[in-house]
Amino acid sequence: MKVLLVDGFNLAYRCFYGIPDLARDDGFPTNALHGWAKAIWRLEDQEKPDVSVVFFDLGGAQDRLALHPEYKAQRKEMPEGLVLQIPVLKQLTKAMGIKAVEQHGVESDDLLASEAVELAKQGHEVLILSSDKDFAQIVGDKITIMLPPATSNPKLGWRRMDRSAVIEKFGVPPERIADYLSLVGDTADNIPGVDGVGPKTAVKWISAFGDLEGVISHASEIQPERFRPAVIEAAERLRLNRTLITLNLSHPVIPLEEGKPKHEELYKLLEDMQMRSTLAEAQKRYGQPELF
Repeated sequence: MKVLLVDGFNLAYRCFYGIPDLARDDGFPTNALHGWAKAIWRLEDQEKPDVSVVFFDLGGAQDRLALHPEYKAQRKEMPEGLVLQIPVLKQLTKAMGIKAVEQHGVESDDLLASEAVELAKQGHEVLILSSDKDFAQIVGDKITIMLPPATSNPKLGWRRMDRSAVIEKFGVPPERIADYLSLVGDTADNIPGVDGVGPKTAVKWISAFGDLEGVISHASEIQPERFRPAVIEAAERLRLNRTLITLNLSHPVIPLEEGKPKHEELYKLLEDMQMRSTLAEAQKRYGQPELF
């Protein structure tokens, strides 16, 4: 079975910023909704998954916040235009026949990763739709990341990131991504690395000493020498970084079932939102499924 797991807010933000302002006659924004439907349909046409599931984040990563209160503290509030569309976007997802998963106090990344790893163990092919580099940790024979095309060049289309692509992009294999990010830091999650250490230096150290613990235990040997005191001093913080960055795979998985679009509910929702072009595509798609 082929399963498509969607990082909900990652895609929602992309749709919101990737499409010019669109709105209903009363001013209610619809740009993210248009982009969402078209992105999901395009991926379904391209990859033909047997099941698709979307994971939404409800906020409050309690385990990580307990360890690092500043975790993700620098992130800006969601734009009001997107906030307004999120409830409708969830309705749209369900009307399209796609299961939506969310859980208070648990990051959706951990829920998605737990699902992906367990499905892969069962022998299923898993595609993760996200541009979040944290998911590179779990890429393997059965798990591939689907990267969206660059906003500047949408014609590139969706690209697969497999194990070899992870190594090519980061310089380390998936099992060393958490070590790598611990050293260079992750600004998206407000996790500081070693000041001045960039990707090339981190890759060199991991290649020489195996992993983060190896780097810490050989801190007196690392090159350039100027980083030796910094690594020794930051040892415990770097270990904390790794704990924060490592995806939690202990969450129970959800049972999968092939979803069926609720045609009339979907058509009414699109009509109410005055999404005429998307409504026409939906009616054509579900009225003549053999074309897709």
